[in-house]
Amino acid sequence: MNTTEKYNQPIYAMMVAIGICHLINDTMQSVVPAMFPLLVDSLGLTFTQLGLISFVLNMFASVLQPVVGFITDKKPMPYALPIGMVSSFIGVAMLILAHSYWVILVAVLFLGLGSAIFHPEGSRVSYMAAGTKRGLAQSIYQVGGNSGQALAPLISAFILLPFGMKGASVVLALSAIGIVILTKISLWYKAQLEEEKLSKVKRRLISSLPPLTKKQVTMALALLFIIIFARSFYTTNITSFYVFYLVEEYSLTIPVGQIFIFIFMACGVVGTFLGGPLSDRIGRKNVIVVSVVAPTPFCLALPYMPLWLVPLLLVIIGTLIMISFSVTVVYAQELVPTKIGTMAGLTVGLSFGMGAIGAVATGMLIDEYGIVATIIAISCLPLLLFVAFWLPKDKAANA
Repeated sequence: MNTTEKYNQPIYAMMVAIGICHLINDTMQSVVPAMFPLLVDSLGLTFTQLGLISFVLNMFASVLQPVVGFITDKKPMPYALPIGMVSSFIGVAMLILAHSYWVILVAVLFLGLGSAIFHPEGSRVSYMAAGTKRGLAQSIYQVGGNSGQALAPLISAFILLPFGMKGASVVLALSAIGIVILTKISLWYKAQLEEEKLSKVKRRLISSLPPLTKKQVTMALALLFIIIFARSFYTTNITSFYVFYLVEEYSLTIPVGQIFIFIFMACGVVGTFLGGPLSDRIGRKNVIVVSVVAPTPFCLALPYMPLWLVPLLLVIIGTLIMISFSVTVVYAQELVPTKIGTMAGLTVGLSFGMGAIGAVATGMLIDEYGIVATIIAISCLPLLLFVAFWLPKDKAANA
């Protein structure tokens, strides 16, 4: 088997390993919104302050991700992966010990830094292990992250609320496991780089898109970023604040409301996994368009549904709106195939950044106009996703 053929062979064990580490990384980040009900009770924080905590966490991660990706495109850094996890470990430890708003903000800075370091290099490991299964590999990687985020409401309901901040020590144990796994992944990553250097044959991403001009690529990236903005803003609203809507409108307890949020996020994991392999078969753009058209009517209807229909709509919306999550990363990488880390950093980082802006905006709107009016207004956001129809078609979609 020559070097090029070897590069085309999927390495499933490595795909799964980096996916597990992504789960651990995003579980650590998800501890922050999972703590929101606890912080409201213990420190008396306002919704605006909660939004600012989310803003600092997600914006710090989003701004640094493309920077890390750009640097590692030029000079890959295998051992950055465990170092990033160590930073997140410090952040969670500070959260457990925090007794003031400002210490919480410093703690989430460490979590944001750890995430910013992890994501671009994690996506590169996924690409290196993918072979010809690009969509599948990215789906496994993103499913890990989304699964970690989906654990947040369960952590809140069954660990943080009963045991307080000390319950977060469970996440510290997970992060220690993650550091060990990432160290082993880094050794494999370094060996791959050395083999590539010796063989003098570089891995090259074969794009499914037709040749595009620089202007067309720029326009496609702009449309992709609008899609990521609308999707991230909407999902952040559901995961961080919809539980308060459930409490006010349907008189649910917070633990029961968190189970509703878990349903939404768990179905998002399913959608994320299905999207990648589906895009390998029918094309990236087709999957993105499906994730636009299918969930929008349900998003618009959600604020007006009786309680017994709410879980069903959360299942539908969570599954459909997230099938494009991993696909948008792959699509961006195929638009600029020479910048794997940069594109991963921009797309995933933008998701965090838009989520951060969304959290602040939503918190301020709730404080000013109330939870009901805010949820109704944000239900219209998915209409922005329809710009997906103007994305360039990829080859699979033309087949």
